[in-house]
Amino acid sequence: MASTFEVVAQPARRAILDRLRAGEQLVGDLAEALGLAQASVSKHLRVLREAGLVQARIDGPRRWYTLRSQPLVELDEWLAPYRWMWESRLDDLGAHLDAMPDLTHSDEPGAGS
Repeated sequence: MASTFEVVAQPARRAILDRLRAGEQLVGDLAEALGLAQASVSKHLRVLREAGLVQARIDGPRRWYTLRSQPLVELDEWLAPYRWMWESRLDDLGAHLDAMPDLTHSDEPGAGS
């Protein structure tokens, strides 16, 4: 079985997870929204389900898919010790931008005087 990191490394699977943040969806709706073949979305959903990232609710002939957050919480907890690396860089960028003089539209290159 693939690790959660291996599963979410695939862009189409991340796109599916992004769509499921809005709530429960059918395979066909996901396929249409993502511009993918329904068979392809079904395969990605199977991988996501095996990794515990989604669950399916059977409603007659239809399967409704929902996001399961627990594996994502585990990813977030693993990333937490590394978060300082980009947070300090964002703080540095903010300090740099605060130190820059404000430009008005008339100060921009190419603006008429």
